[in-house]
Amino acid sequence: MQRRTALLALAALPLMLAGSRDPASAQSGQAEGQPFSDSTVRDLAREAARRPYRAPEADLPAGFRDLGYDAYRDLRFNAERSLWRGADLGFQVRLFHRGFLYAQKVDIHEVVDRRARLIPYDPSAFTIGDRAGPPAAFGHAGFRLHHPLNDQAVLDEVAVFLGASYFRAVGRNLAYGLSARGLAIKTADPAGEEFPVFRAFWLERPHPGANSVVVHALLDSPSATAAFRFTIRPGDQTVFDVQSAIFPRVELVASGIAPLTSMFLFAPNDRAATDDYRNAVHDSDGLMIATSRGEQLWRPLQNPRDLQVSQFAEVNPRGFGLMQRRRDFESYNDLEARYERRPSLWVEPIADWGPGSIQLVEIPTDGEINDNIVAFWRPEQPMKPGEEYNFVYRLHWMPVFPGHAALAQVVGTRQGAAGRNGRLFVLDFAGGRAGAVPEGTLPALDLSAGAGTLRHAVVQPNPETGGWRVHFELLPGSARLSELRAQLTHEGRPVSETWLYRWTA
Repeated sequence: MQRRTALLALAALPLMLAGSRDPASAQSGQAEGQPFSDSTVRDLAREAARRPYRAPEADLPAGFRDLGYDAYRDLRFNAERSLWRGADLGFQVRLFHRGFLYAQKVDIHEVVDRRARLIPYDPSAFTIGDRAGPPAAFGHAGFRLHHPLNDQAVLDEVAVFLGASYFRAVGRNLAYGLSARGLAIKTADPAGEEFPVFRAFWLERPHPGANSVVVHALLDSPSATAAFRFTIRPGDQTVFDVQSAIFPRVELVASGIAPLTSMFLFAPNDRAATDDYRNAVHDSDGLMIATSRGEQLWRPLQNPRDLQVSQFAEVNPRGFGLMQRRRDFESYNDLEARYERRPSLWVEPIADWGPGSIQLVEIPTDGEINDNIVAFWRPEQPMKPGEEYNFVYRLHWMPVFPGHAALAQVVGTRQGAAGRNGRLFVLDFAGGRAGAVPEGTLPALDLSAGAGTLRHAVVQPNPETGGWRVHFELLPGSARLSELRAQLTHEGRPVSETWLYRWTA
């Protein structure tokens, strides 16, 4: 997908013009700045939504246009110029230069004592080689947040905001993987997706000893504006408390709330066309959903031959996320990518979101550099222009979200040929309260297919996992698609989560 991004020019708004041109005063926190409160960014977003959309400032001077990935990485920020360096606040901020895919100017402010100052661009803060430094109004592309996550003596990178409305984070002992976004619009639309952009950020200077930092963001696109407040708490799991207010410019029919973006190339359930020494290549291996009815759903991801969109209707979901369940090296065998260290990301709605659907988009890809998986919440009713829509949720960046403690989880999905035209599926369930099923007794299998014929379904103990293995065959006949469902029960009550799968010819 081509990530076309656009921003409304807000140069006339006074807060955007705030700030000293002196880099030292911006770093020290002594510039006068402009008043700032929790409603400032919300008011800016509301006002911007009433204005006509205008294209963003994205012109780059010679030497910064047409950079490749490696050349862009050489535009390094000097760590000794980090915001809050030497202040013993537990956090530092380092900035990104504009260039490569990141042409749009992003204004970044520091908030101290309820006053905001623009952090001016300073070419001497970057290693830019023999290129001529742009003027102070050039601005930045984004920022990254550092905190002593794994070692109190080392400032690890724990979160990064860079490109459109994308951001990523890690928990302790994890490495970057999937991303989150502020808002998705028209994902998988035949006419093309619209990519909103974070136009500006406000970083609240933390208090000494604080274990969290607050970031405000102004989002803009041709179809909507929005205000975000992120409270970021790094740890074993890094948690973002997110408050968002969305102001549509037009009727938003195809919106995505709390969108997640990941990569899935192949795994044992989907590797028929793969010639690769590794066992699996993916940042996430499945979509997990906790329904308001207490059911837990597991949908393994696929790299389809054709674009696939799945919808899971729900009222007031308790949570959803893209998981990386396999945490052992042997599942991947990649010493460089270390996919076993990629985080899972769980979205926990706060309060009720009403009726809608969790949507999963799977896009064909032939390389692991492409994000081809998107998941988000879509409200049932379109969002109307002139209205304000609030969504509050929590993002958990962690190894794996534990889910319902009483239910065994799917820890493996495999697929292979069964005779001439059939497909063999092998599922492994483990964990939960296996003791709920008496020793010597097997759980019952609730198995169904939307098309085709199922046969030879078997449940057996798996001594290697302490759980159960399920295998069955699907004879699709003339069907080109079949929705599969499996769950283990005992005396009519579920003892496992619900496995869902879309088989396509």
